[in-house]
Amino acid sequence: MSARIALVHDWLTGMRGGEKALEIVCERFPSAELFTLVHVRGSVSPTIEQRRIHTSFVQRLPGVGRYYRQCLPLFPSAIEQFDLDRFDLVLSISHCVAKSVIRAPRAQHICYCLTPMRYAWDQFDAYFGPDRIGAGWSRLMRPVMAQLARWDRRTAGRVDRYVAISQYVAGRIGRYYNRQATVVYPPVDTEFFRPDDTSDVSRPEPFALVVSALVPYKRLEVAIEACHRVGIPLKVAGDGPERATLERRAASSAEFFGRVTDHELRNLYRRATVVLFPGEEDFGIVPLEAQACGRPVVALGRGGACETVIPGETGELVDDLGPDAFATTLDRALHCRYDAARIRAHAERFGRDRFGDEIEALVRAQLTEAAT
Repeated sequence: MSARIALVHDWLTGMRGGEKALEIVCERFPSAELFTLVHVRGSVSPTIEQRRIHTSFVQRLPGVGRYYRQCLPLFPSAIEQFDLDRFDLVLSISHCVAKSVIRAPRAQHICYCLTPMRYAWDQFDAYFGPDRIGAGWSRLMRPVMAQLARWDRRTAGRVDRYVAISQYVAGRIGRYYNRQATVVYPPVDTEFFRPDDTSDVSRPEPFALVVSALVPYKRLEVAIEACHRVGIPLKVAGDGPERATLERRAASSAEFFGRVTDHELRNLYRRATVVLFPGEEDFGIVPLEAQACGRPVVALGRGGACETVIPGETGELVDDLGPDAFATTLDRALHCRYDAARIRAHAERFGRDRFGDEIEALVRAQLTEAAT
């Protein structure tokens, strides 16, 4: 492909879902240059690290890698200062401000939107509520986020084509930006996350598993209470500010592992009887990693899980927010015989190659359309 392509990402500070998508995009467009607000060297994969990476003025703040999220009010001006005049196409991967980059008038802009800014739109309290940062700071942040939301809406027209990670996010793009979006599901590494062929995956160990950051909106207390009522031990992989509170709540009924390696995580998936997903997410990669390992999932029937979990076949969806409904559905799942091979086959539809093919096809189509 001869077109000059710029990749724009909010920040590079670890290998989360957006960075895993970026990694595949880098593989598909090896000559593309990468622009990001902040880059913590060594925090992302070698495929991304070896790219020519341009950073913003935020990068020059001392120790910014430790507190970059607190620089949020600087991000609009920082993203707008990138000079992209020499590029024919911009492909942004955005959950914050990357979608608002300014491209040349002749260029095309495709935004792979992980979500419109949650904290500026409908999840302020989850990030900046009084119980998260204190009452005084929360009051100060509210007008800042309101202003950021207005800027976010005002700059939505800088994108020629929105691509959403789920139908759920496409709906949010429609509400907040008044734009339609194509859906391309994020990539799942189904080559790595797979059943253990050396063991009997139909005989898992008797425990439920949660893989999550330990923050309030993930609703881990619901999973703890549901497991307690059903009488199944719970294992929790992940860390966060709510860990101590959740450990006290669980007492001896749950085991907390903190952060785990990918190999440790795969081992936990393979051994679990069921994986629990009690929060509402824009997509949620955990249910598909679990299914790739042949394990059923019990998830809240809201958000992206409705697009990745097939009730009665790859797990169950819970209709109500409370622990009673979650416990009832968990108990039903524990008495259901799921076909691990069918669960795995469903997850394979979300693999890395499929994602790369769909993104590459959209880029080629956008360039062809612009040339006609």
